[in-house]
Amino acid sequence: MPELWTPVPEMPHEAFVDRLHKAITSFAEANGIEKAVVEVELADNSRFVLEHIESEPGFGMVTLYVTDARDDAPDALIVPLGSLRRIELRTAPEKEETIGFNIRPAT
Repeated sequence: MPELWTPVPEMPHEAFVDRLHKAITSFAEANGIEKAVVEVELADNSRFVLEHIESEPGFGMVTLYVTDARDDAPDALIVPLGSLRRIELRTAPEKEETIGFNIRPAT
């Protein structure tokens, strides 16, 4: 039986998002592309292509902004960090140039 997860302010959500942005930027630069395709898999095995991720609302939770073309895909998800099971980085096929992850400037 999985343990009950409760949000706590000590979770490193801001540092995680900052380092994830750096990893995505490094991947894009290393592959000579402007934007990487970022797909996340959650604990329930659902998968989403992301436009960007923010460290808000905090308390161990982040907001995932979805750019998925599926009709049933949400516009955004607020999830606990612990629900992120896998993050894939890919170069976009030429026909999908408009898809890609946007690094938001720090506020």
